[in-house]
Amino acid sequence: MGKIALVLHGGAWDIPPDLVEPHRTGMQKAIAAGWKVLQKGGSALDAVEASIVVMEDDDTFNAGRGSFINAGGEVELDASIMNGATFRAGAVAAVQNVRNPITLARRVMEKSENVLLVGMGASRFAREQKVKLCSQDDLLTLRELDRWRTMQSDPHFKPKDAFRKKRTASDTVGAVAIDKKGNIASGTSTGGTPNKLPGRVGDSPIIGAGTYADNGIGGVSTSGWGEAMIRVVMAKTVVDLMERHGGDPEKATQEGLKVLVRKVDGYGGVIALNARGEIGIAFNTPRMARAFMHTGLREAVALV
Repeated sequence: MGKIALVLHGGAWDIPPDLVEPHRTGMQKAIAAGWKVLQKGGSALDAVEASIVVMEDDDTFNAGRGSFINAGGEVELDASIMNGATFRAGAVAAVQNVRNPITLARRVMEKSENVLLVGMGASRFAREQKVKLCSQDDLLTLRELDRWRTMQSDPHFKPKDAFRKKRTASDTVGAVAIDKKGNIASGTSTGGTPNKLPGRVGDSPIIGAGTYADNGIGGVSTSGWGEAMIRVVMAKTVVDLMERHGGDPEKATQEGLKVLVRKVDGYGGVIALNARGEIGIAFNTPRMARAFMHTGLREAVALV
């Protein structure tokens, strides 16, 4: 029976002062849900899904309810999950009317031979698997409608500019866990970028870019400018760096961000967990919502 551990992120961006406390509270609730699973002997996959579902249901974050609205006025969601014991993975992208895409991604992994389903195909699979559907109105919030209208009125606005300026929310959420059996799982969920083109897919549902897990090394989940994360295959890069540095997750996350900046002028945040249950977190944005808990701590730590 090894060390259990859980680390989460709730977005890396310039979180304004009035949203710091809602982010911290949201992270506390999410880490509590996942930790409860691990303490009861549950699997890393169950803990990752439980934590992310809490954040998808919390409209503080850009995942599930409260997600960004695309240029066509609709909410399209992305998510992925990976099992480090088997290397099986599941993901969905540009899916509509699904409140908890992380649950659908897990169904793709466990109930099909596929890795990634998109758009209408993902929605159809959700219906076949009896994953709970919702209306677009269930996902929309007044905050995001106001944000969308402002961006629509600016003919020069591009989603990439929002990331570069670091002033627009980027609350992709993610989790990495190791359970009592030593199995590692990672997951990531997002509403993408603000005012994105319909059908745009970022790093979150791309295995190796936004999510990766390997029992022998560790697991990673990312948040930030997705196009840059894809170009350097960020999650797998950090896992490889972890292996190169003797499993050191802190050194791997920090070096991974240097690679991101040097090669593609990218930014964001990374969480990592190694096979010993040690945690690494790094980001190059003004703030990052994150939380972690392991058997060596009396209570979870939630920071923004």
